[in-house]
Amino acid sequence: MDGEEGGQEDATVFAIMDLSNGRVALKAEGLFLCAEPDGRVTLSRTACATWESFLLAEPPSVFQPNVLRHSNDLVRLAVKHGVDKWGSHWYAQHYHNHFSPYRDQKLSLLEIGVGGYDNPNAGGGSLRMWEEYFPSAIIHGIDIFDKQPHERGRVKIHQGSQFDEDFLRSVFKDAGSFDIIIDDGSHINAHVIKSFEVLFPLLSNNGIYAVEDVQTSYWPEFGGNSDDLDSNGTIVGFFKSLVDSLNYEEFIKPNYQPTYFDKHIVSIHFYHNLIVILKGSNDEGSNILRNNERV
Repeated sequence: MDGEEGGQEDATVFAIMDLSNGRVALKAEGLFLCAEPDGRVTLSRTACATWESFLLAEPPSVFQPNVLRHSNDLVRLAVKHGVDKWGSHWYAQHYHNHFSPYRDQKLSLLEIGVGGYDNPNAGGGSLRMWEEYFPSAIIHGIDIFDKQPHERGRVKIHQGSQFDEDFLRSVFKDAGSFDIIIDDGSHINAHVIKSFEVLFPLLSNNGIYAVEDVQTSYWPEFGGNSDDLDSNGTIVGFFKSLVDSLNYEEFIKPNYQPTYFDKHIVSIHFYHNLIVILKGSNDEGSNILRNNERV
């Protein structure tokens, strides 16, 4: 893996072992790279079993044994920084697909949740991953706990609750704009929905909003519900209710007044435990209706 920032690269070359079903194991110096159940990624196992399998982010035909040394994608960076977006979860491949066209742009990224709970020095791996992935971006992190030790250079830290609208607006005012917002915060359903309702209108046009760990939509301790899957009080239920917004111009409802979400959500991508929403101008029009009426 890469050496410390600013130092000479000291890369580990991994051999790739095909485990079938699109999964591989990565081996170096007689040990397997392991995605531990607690989210850590370690080079620790002498035998290959459950935790040593990784999902390919690219077709096997383009992989070479030293792929992790030369690849510059988000999977490699997630492994490097010990981020659970790869291994415990499989988000990095999806983020790379959505984010890679914008890597070299001067943009502003906000991540809700720095990690490490109440330990000021713990967490921050995701912010460092984004800092490296987007070399010209300003990276903002917010957390309910004090995470000031992680502020450096292009990484800015803000302390407060994602359920506090005034706080969220103050962070936006300080930042000036957000092009990408990632919610990896409390995962409490009401908090996630509130943050989206406040922040999505503040997101730049053509921006990207992502919500992680949406499995809490089904867990009562987070305000979820496994029985009423259409409840718009859960994260997944809320975003499912916005799918029809994509086609609001096809509603046969004369004088229909479109909502902000109707007019500005251009696509919603549902993945396992991850939702990605793209913002833009949803005004393509209907090929049959005019102003929600037949002509």
